[in-house]
Amino acid sequence: MKLKLIASVLCCLATKGLLAQQKDWVHYVNTLQGTNSRHELTRGNTYPTTALPFGMHTWTPQTGRNGDGWKYQYFKDKIRGFQQAHQCSSWTRDYAVFSLMPMVDELIVDENQREARFSHKDEIAKPNYYKVKFENEITTEISPSERGAHLRFSYPKGKRSFLILDGYTRLSGVQIYPKENKITGWVNNGEGFKRGWKSYFVIQFDQPIKAYGTWENKRNTVNKDSLIAEGLGKGAFIQFESGAKVQVKTASSYISLKQAELNLKRELGNDKTLEDTKANAAAIWNKSLGKIEVEGGSSADMETFYSCFFRASLFSRKFYELNEAGKPYYFSPYDGKVHNGYMFTDTGFWDTFRAQFPLNTLVQPEMHGHYMQAMLDAYEQCGWLPSWSFPSEAGSMIGNHAISLLADAWAKGIRTFDPKKALDAYYHEAMNKGPWGPANGRDGVTEYNQLGYVPYPRYREATAKTLEYAYDDYCAYQLAKMIGDKHYMEVFEKPMYNYKNVYDPATRFMRGKNAEGKWSPNFDPTEWGGPFTEGNAWHWQWSVFQDTKGLINLMGGSDNFTAKLDSVFTEPNKVNVGSYGGMIHEMTEMVMANMGQYAHGNQPIQHMVYLYNYANQPWKAQFHAREVMRKLYDATENGYPGDEDQGQTSSWYVLSALGFYSVTPGTGEYVLGSPVFKKTTINLENGKKFVIEAPANDVEHVYIKSASLNGKNFTKNFINHSDILEGGVLKLEMNVKPSLNRGLLNEDKPFSLSK
Repeated sequence: MKLKLIASVLCCLATKGLLAQQKDWVHYVNTLQGTNSRHELTRGNTYPTTALPFGMHTWTPQTGRNGDGWKYQYFKDKIRGFQQAHQCSSWTRDYAVFSLMPMVDELIVDENQREARFSHKDEIAKPNYYKVKFENEITTEISPSERGAHLRFSYPKGKRSFLILDGYTRLSGVQIYPKENKITGWVNNGEGFKRGWKSYFVIQFDQPIKAYGTWENKRNTVNKDSLIAEGLGKGAFIQFESGAKVQVKTASSYISLKQAELNLKRELGNDKTLEDTKANAAAIWNKSLGKIEVEGGSSADMETFYSCFFRASLFSRKFYELNEAGKPYYFSPYDGKVHNGYMFTDTGFWDTFRAQFPLNTLVQPEMHGHYMQAMLDAYEQCGWLPSWSFPSEAGSMIGNHAISLLADAWAKGIRTFDPKKALDAYYHEAMNKGPWGPANGRDGVTEYNQLGYVPYPRYREATAKTLEYAYDDYCAYQLAKMIGDKHYMEVFEKPMYNYKNVYDPATRFMRGKNAEGKWSPNFDPTEWGGPFTEGNAWHWQWSVFQDTKGLINLMGGSDNFTAKLDSVFTEPNKVNVGSYGGMIHEMTEMVMANMGQYAHGNQPIQHMVYLYNYANQPWKAQFHAREVMRKLYDATENGYPGDEDQGQTSSWYVLSALGFYSVTPGTGEYVLGSPVFKKTTINLENGKKFVIEAPANDVEHVYIKSASLNGKNFTKNFINHSDILEGGVLKLEMNVKPSLNRGLLNEDKPFSLSK
């Protein structure tokens, strides 16, 4: 009897343990979040991505024309294809794209005429599974692997059943194997590869091919019974038995067709049905999303959190593959050669150094370590550190933020790279201007080194560049300091204070300054552009990540500083379009947010609410962080206040919902805000757990009354990465009223260069 009882108890415990391991975080995710975007107003600029975490390829339905950046827009009601995709943003062209489109009755290849009408009520959009049923009764389903996908097309009974492969916008090639029920091919579309390249694909069908042919999408000419085609926009079509239900497995490779076949066999070979792939993908996503478990929030809060965490877990994308021995190697978009090791792409550091990569240091440290070495490999192959990879170096936006990633990784104990080599690479970046793009090397480098700032109007966006160069120079100084490199400490010790050279004490704003040292005339802090990047003086005032205390001193002390922070929210939300000459979507989004001059839809101001922690009013950081999350985010198609931007805007939410944010990557600190949930558990890769408990937390209890870390009183306005890695419990007593006297000591304030 005792043995039976013990066995029963053990069985119950095992079942509970199994259930605990099988928490379904995926069902909270809506991959349609942020898809209701258009050129003049973006609500995320996302598409319903079906992919695995950081997967090399993603899949999506396509509502836009081939080559249109807005590949899926929620307000449209027709789909023209299902794409292999890689796009970071609607503002960038995609690459390595081909699409599949099921048809009934007549073969129509023209992308504008083959569109099929659908309704969102007939659509399911999850990370591991996309499904849509057209009005013509065709159902399409997709589940992902890292380098491929499993699709299923279910055609209505009695209807002629076609499938069209579209070669997209540039060169492509296809070969049909009717007896093997297979198509192979390659595409060469997109920009950024420095040499000729091909993305090879293989497509395997589980139903016999009844008829076939090739076509081209420039004039939409069809060649029936043709097996092979190569050239501009070449594609293929096949016909199945009427009313067929067809499973399709596909995978791609940048290395070779043989590697594409290997990717298909390794990733999808054991999956007999799409349900197998769907379940495998769900398990992978639940493990990834389960690295952060949140409890005690509303269903809407849970959906917003995990939808954002999903989006934050897509970038940067893996650009490596596994050879027959299971070892990583990759085709380099930088030098066109195949190398051993890891490579990643599809991100712009100007956006993502702020939160997306700091989030990865916390929940993806092993992958992040591979990434750091990959950046130095990219430097060797390209001659320049990455700044905007898509898939090679575009040099877009401003700043040299690879050094931010490297310094932040080292500060957090991720030491998978040679720091001296990193500093040498950054020195080359900081002392030269590359041949393409403003962030390939350093725009205005000669004047910056001579004057201590980038002069305006000699260089566009000059003041913004000065501020970000100074932060990057701090990161180089910090990395040099951590490894005891006195040479590079001396090189970068002075320029990391160059932010002071573009601060005008008369107006108490950062301003444009010409080469003769004169301020730009007719100053209006609401004027966008000119010396600033995608913003105005109200937004760029705060970009002194490395020395907030120094900025406070420039502005006349904490009272003046916090009054200015307050003014961001109380100023009218008016826009002076400035050098843009008209309203751009970022302006429209700021006005629509109706939070004064606070423009969360773009990156420059996203850290600003946390700066109250440096100036004796941490409770305001708690209030405003919660307000931004509450007002500007949700899990719907309108879920973002602007461009999502390769995981950055999502990562801001994820970190902020935990209750902290990475104001200064490179320090190893996170600055406190106010958590959304009553309990959050971070399941660390080292096997430990860090728990944030806020039992009284709700929409009114947003203020931290007191805190303890592992049972000890905790008064700091920041927490160290090392404290989190040790595991433990940060317990927060929340209140409806602010604690005006908490966190005011100097030792409670986060890092600043100035004491």
